[in-house]
Amino acid sequence: MQPDLTQELLELVRLAATDLPDDVEAALRAARDREDEGSVARSVLDTILRNVEMARTNSTPICQDTGVPIFYVDMPQGWSMREMRRQIEAAVAEATKRVYLRPNAVNPITGKNTGNNIGDEYFPTVHFHEVDGDAVTVRLMLKGGGSENVSTQYKLPDSRLHAGRDLEGVYKVVMDAIYQAQGKGCAPGFIAVGIGGDRGSSYYAAKESLWRRLDEENPDPALAELEHRITEDANKLGIGPMGLGGKTTVVATRIKAIHRLPACYFVSIAYMCWAYRRHTMIYRNGKAEYK
Repeated sequence: MQPDLTQELLELVRLAATDLPDDVEAALRAARDREDEGSVARSVLDTILRNVEMARTNSTPICQDTGVPIFYVDMPQGWSMREMRRQIEAAVAEATKRVYLRPNAVNPITGKNTGNNIGDEYFPTVHFHEVDGDAVTVRLMLKGGGSENVSTQYKLPDSRLHAGRDLEGVYKVVMDAIYQAQGKGCAPGFIAVGIGGDRGSSYYAAKESLWRRLDEENPDPALAELEHRITEDANKLGIGPMGLGGKTTVVATRIKAIHRLPACYFVSIAYMCWAYRRHTMIYRNGKAEYK
């Protein structure tokens, strides 16, 4: 019989909502230290970091917009996706009741909020994958609405930006997206880019790239170079934290490339706000480990 992981999943939701990952917090502290003493940018980042500490101490949400819960579930053969989704929904509903999550599931036709973050089959979002071994790995990302609103997609070639179907064209459209976002989406942000695929899988690839830790280089040297170039040049724009000016507009860039159709060249930008919330649970031999 498949074990009931509802309580373990509830803890995963609590951690994701209230405890910013160590690599993200370290990057924000480094960004704060780069800003000038007495500057608005440094003051904004100081406030963000105090908020992070208080949220962790009090088990309260890091941001009032707890976003859409996006689960990535890797399960061995024989585990039931239907049962796992039921447990995930039970954990999400209980997390909402305990105010780890804000009720965010709104029917687009009636405008009614379900009140428990359980909507149709897409809310919460759950991606399942069957894997070898005996461990169940559940990754959870909370993606806020502000960052979703400034996420966007381009189709190359783009005559307006003189961007062709190559990495230089990718650079041009990503820089345009960052400039258009300005301080919206709660800068400083993390830029996730999906190159290729169809319109849907391109966005999926972009969001998947957010699972790479900030201290991990892109395994593709060309993409690693492009990531550093985008981050460096974005920070020359002077947009800064919350759009109030400063040296840090983008903390890091992440890029994932997937195969595309000959007729299509999509570039999808999944903007992530400073509240870059992600956590992982690994369940094996009756015990859950969180990281």
